[in-house]
Amino acid sequence: MRSAGRVGIGSSAAERPRIQWPDGRDFAFTIFDDTDSATLELVRPVYDVLDGLGLRTTKSVWPLRGEGSPDFSGSTCADPEYLAWTLGLQAKGFEIGYHGATFVTSPRERVIAAIERFNDLYGHYPLSMANHLACGESIYWGADRVTGINRLAYNLLTRFRGNGRFRGHCEGDPLFWGDICKEKVRYVRNFTFKELDTLAACPMMPYHDPERPYVNHWFASSEGRNVEAFNRCLTEANMDRLEARGGASIMYTHFASGFNDDGHINPRFQSLMERLAGKNGWFVPVTTLLDFLAQQRGPTVISDRQRQGLERRWLMSKLTIGPS
Repeated sequence: MRSAGRVGIGSSAAERPRIQWPDGRDFAFTIFDDTDSATLELVRPVYDVLDGLGLRTTKSVWPLRGEGSPDFSGSTCADPEYLAWTLGLQAKGFEIGYHGATFVTSPRERVIAAIERFNDLYGHYPLSMANHLACGESIYWGADRVTGINRLAYNLLTRFRGNGRFRGHCEGDPLFWGDICKEKVRYVRNFTFKELDTLAACPMMPYHDPERPYVNHWFASSEGRNVEAFNRCLTEANMDRLEARGGASIMYTHFASGFNDDGHINPRFQSLMERLAGKNGWFVPVTTLLDFLAQQRGPTVISDRQRQGLERRWLMSKLTIGPS
C-alpha cells in the first residue's frame, strides 16, 4: 500500500486530481443501507424505486436470527421470504453487505457462524460492512474510532457511553473477531459527514489505518440516517455540486426509517432520486466504487496527520448531525 500523504484532508476540489469515471460518467453515487428495522413490507418498495431508476446500491443483512429474541429489530436471513428477496436483489446487481451477525451482541463463535452463513447464501464472504450500534462485537467502534486527544473529546461529547463498550478488536476477549474481519472482509465503514460529496470529505478512501490493523480498508459516508436526513443531504443544489466537481457520494441510511409510509414512498425522496438518475452518474454498489478508487488512487495508508484531521472533522460533524 502507498502513503496517502499527498492528498490532504479538506483539499479543495480544484486541488484534487479529477477522477475519470468509467464510461464517461460525470460523478459516482451509491448507498449503504443499514438493515435496522428492515422488513419486506417496509423496504421492498424503496428498492423497487431504485431498481426502476437503474440505481445499484448496497443492502446490508443480518445472516442469523438473534438467539433468544424475536426479529423485533427487523428481518434476518432466517426468514425464507426475506432471504429470497435479498438473493433476488443480488441477482439484479445490488450488493449484499454485512451489518453484523444479528441485531444483538454475538460472541466470536456466532460471528464466525454468521460469516460462513453469509458465504453459503451469497457465494462469497462479505465485501463491505458497517458496524451495528447495538452489538458489542463491533470492531474499532465507540471511543476506539478515534485516537489521542480526539478520543478524549469523543468521550466527553458522548459522556463516555462508548468507552470500552465495543470489543471486536480486543484480542483474548470473548467478542474478539478481528482476525476473521481481516481475513474475510474488504471494506468497513467508519466516519459519516454532512457533505454529499463523501470523497471530498475523505479524499484518501479507501484507506488502511495502521492503528487499526484488523480492518483492511476503511471508507466514509454521507449522512442520511433517515428520510429527513437523506433528503436534506441530497438536495438539488448538492447533487449539482457533486456533478460539477466530479465527486463520489456513499450515502449512509436506514431505508426502514420513513422512506415508505404505509405503502407510500416519500414524495421528496422519489423526486430527488428521479432527478439524480437523470444525470450522467455512475450508479454502482459500494464495493464496486471502492474497488475502482483503490485501483485508480491506492489503496492508501493513512498518515498520523491525516488521521487526526479526519477525526477532528468527524467530531465537528457530530456536533451538528448527531451520532453516526
